[in-house]
Amino acid sequence: MNILTISNNLETYLVIGAFLFALGFYGLLSRQTFIGMLIAAELILSGASINFMAFNRFLAPDPTVGQIFTLFIMGIAAAEAAIALSIIIAVYRNYKSINTEDVVELQG
Repeated sequence: MNILTISNNLETYLVIGAFLFALGFYGLLSRQTFIGMLIAAELILSGASINFMAFNRFLAPDPTVGQIFTLFIMGIAAAEAAIALSIIIAVYRNYKSINTEDVVELQG
């Protein structure tokens, strides 16, 4: 199979997006540090962005819709990273750890 025909296929992009989404979801559930969970959340958003761009390229009649969604997701990801990092820094200052098991006192 030629590499050019693989890149011109909707299914290829959907598989890559689903793989990134699944990898991020697994990482979100299995990681015990806040930084690992933040990186996993970024993978989930990247997988969703790839799917939006793939549907935009192959199925959407208006070419700007998928791009707008992807830019919106990138903005959400940047805001999420900034807020999460500030929370992680605040947690580290109080507990001297970013491990989720060390900060169980944060309930309620």
